[in-house]
Formats: sequence, C-alpha cells, structure tokens
Amino acid sequence: MTTSDRVLVVLAHPDDPEFFCGGTIARWAASGREITYCLLTRGDKGSDDDNLSTKELAEIREVEQRAAAKVLGVHEVMFLKELDGYVLPTLDLRRDIVRVIRQVKPKVVITCDPTNFFPSNYYINHADHRAAGQVTLDAVYPAARSALYFPELSQEEGLQPYKVREVYVAGAQHPNITVDITQFFNQKVAALSEHRSQIKDITALEERMRKRMLDPESPPDDPRYIERFRRIELR
Repeated sequence: MTTSDRVLVVLAHPDDPEFFCGGTIARWAASGREITYCLLTRGDKGSDDDNLSTKELAEIREVEQRAAAKVLGVHEVMFLKELDGYVLPTLDLRRDIVRVIRQVKPKVVITCDPTNFFPSNYYINHADHRAAGQVTLDAVYPAARSALYFPELSQEEGLQPYKVREVYVAGAQHPNITVDITQFFNQKVAALSEHRSQIKDITALEERMRKRMLDPESPPDDPRYIERFRRIELR
C-alpha cells in the first residue's frame, strides 16, 4: 500500500463519518484505497437516557462505529478519547492529530467545515464538529509537514514531517466538488443502520437522505446521489 492510496478521516463522533462522507468512503474503499478513521471522541454524550452512564454509552458507540466501518470497508478505526461535547482545538489535540497524520501518511484527509455554524434553518452545527475541523486543518497545515512543529514527535517518537496532498472538507459551506455515490448509497445506509443507539428509524432517515443527497441535475427516472466537499489541493 502506497501513500497515494491512503485516506485519513478525522471527525468528532462515532457516526460522523457515515453521515458526512459514508458513500465516498465506500466508493474509495471499493477502489482499493486504505481508509483510516481517527475519531476525536467516543460519543459519550450522544443520548438523553439518564440511566445510561457515559462509560456505558461510549462502549456501545465504539462497538457500533467499528461495525459501521466494517460495512464500508474501512481499514482501521482509532479513538483519541476526547470528551464528547467538550472538544476544543487545543495545541495538545493538534499534536495528537499531527502524530496520527505522520503515522498513517495519508494522501487525503477528510474533515469537516469549522466555519459552518448553521447548515440549515433547522440545525445548529455541533461545537465538536467545528472544533474538529479547525484542529485538523491546523494539524494538516502547516504542523504535520514542518519539523519545527512539535519536534518531540520526531526526536522522541521517530515521526518525521509528512505532507498531506489533499483535504476534503465535508459539510462545507462552499463545496467545489461532488462525488457520485449512487452505487454506494445503500452501503452508506447499511453502515448508518449499525448506529442503533442513535438512529431509531432508519427508513425515515433514508428517505430524508435521498432527498438531501439527490443530484438536482439527474433525470427523474434515473436519480443520482452525491456527496459534496470543499477540495483543497496543497502544494
């Protein structure tokens, strides 16, 4: 496996990869790319059930995430174990993500848009999503590629600077590229269905996604489904 085949997905919570970019992940995995998830939290606050401890919920959601990743063909899932709901773009977290980038050596990093506060008139973007996007972008450039950032990673851990070539920003306010996921839409839904603690009615969710992800330029009798990103090519 070469670095040109590797993709690193850095997002905040279990189920974020499937929601943000599950079809793209499935398509790329099917084409032979090696996909690694790095999730900042274990989703320990993703429930309103007061009888469920954060520890129990985190364990449930980690199992669900690994099952969903398997459906999509993901190579590896790692958790940085930040507290759900409390993620901040700190220097310590930036260092942790730089470490992962230098270990995985991906050509492409997928993360989310730190500037998108209001994705719609009915939803406020989770603070963890915005923090995840900011800290990941800061890790990609310039920190991961420069020996002067976090020199202890090279001096003590042998992790040399590494240049990511492309970033795909999911949930972007201003996307500039689409990925056709029509053949992988059902696989995306199947992966989401593994998140049983979060999704109570997968049929209703599928109907909403078909409306939201429908390519408006596709003919009515041959619908095409897409995921949108802001693609950044780094030099």
